[in-house]
Amino acid sequence: MTATDTRIHRRIDVELGDRSYPVHIGSGVRHLLAEKIAEIGAQRVAVVSARPRDTLPETGVPTLYLEARDGEEDKNLATVDRMCRAFAEFGLSRADAIVSVGGGTTTDSVGLAAALYHRGLPVIHLPTTLLAQVDASVGGKTAVNLPQGKNLVGQYWQPSAVLCDTDYLDTLPKREWTNGYGEIARANFIGAGDLRGLPLEEQIAASVARKAEIVAADERDTGLRHILNYGHTLGHALERATDFALRHGEGVAIGTVFAGLLAGALGRIGPERVAEHLEVVRSYDLPYRLPAGAGTAELIALMRLDKKATSGLAFVLDGPLGAELVSGVPESVVAGVLDAMEREH
Repeated sequence: MTATDTRIHRRIDVELGDRSYPVHIGSGVRHLLAEKIAEIGAQRVAVVSARPRDTLPETGVPTLYLEARDGEEDKNLATVDRMCRAFAEFGLSRADAIVSVGGGTTTDSVGLAAALYHRGLPVIHLPTTLLAQVDASVGGKTAVNLPQGKNLVGQYWQPSAVLCDTDYLDTLPKREWTNGYGEIARANFIGAGDLRGLPLEEQIAASVARKAEIVAADERDTGLRHILNYGHTLGHALERATDFALRHGEGVAIGTVFAGLLAGALGRIGPERVAEHLEVVRSYDLPYRLPAGAGTAELIALMRLDKKATSGLAFVLDGPLGAELVSGVPESVVAGVLDAMEREH
């Protein structure tokens, strides 16, 4: 991973050999799209966008525009099927490319469609939410949900470029900011350092840079990349338990507090480090209490569906050597920590 500051914006390169790609961060970087399409050599593109047409940059080539809708309700195989059918009707070929514009659920589903159509077309992501800019659009993980769980059908498919235009963030509602800050808060515990108080662009760049380092070292999630799931095991379970009324970043924030408490209960970290988890989460004005209706037994059952849980309950936890995947965590300890956590009234 290399990071370069320029006068106009920041560029971070995800180093993956001949599949390396840049992540551009800053005001107006969406207007690099036509240049990136030309670099790929695409003759035509399909732009799948959850944002209004008048906010989209020029592509420089004949373009199919498809409307998308951010949200977990559309992050499924039916959505991927509709996209691929539209690509085929447009006559999109292997000489062409696909562009996603939207939040993390849109970049995820469009990325999967790009990976599957013609066995893989180049894709460029224009993430428009804070959550997507700091996490979802970078790293090449694409997936959609099944009724049985989140992200159960997916593929690794690295983008050709990611354009994180901070101008898109200006119109975000407060809850979308909260959603993104949940991922930034957990970055504190996976090696990004304490990002509190830094300008927003620096927080985004630091989060992306840390993820780029991890992805470059472990693209296929066989070891180090597990730490990116810090706070996510409980977070995903909370999303499911609330029928996605709780947003992803909100669930990750609560999951981060839980991860600190669980690491403490297992003797991996001391009381001060446990307290730091709550302190960081609360400093971003993020939720830290369990939802009132999410029972311990239900949450444990949902966490058993996690992709990392191949031998009992598994969590990414802090410890003497930093964050790492810990398998076979006793259910009784997990239940005790959940029972002891504060709950919303």
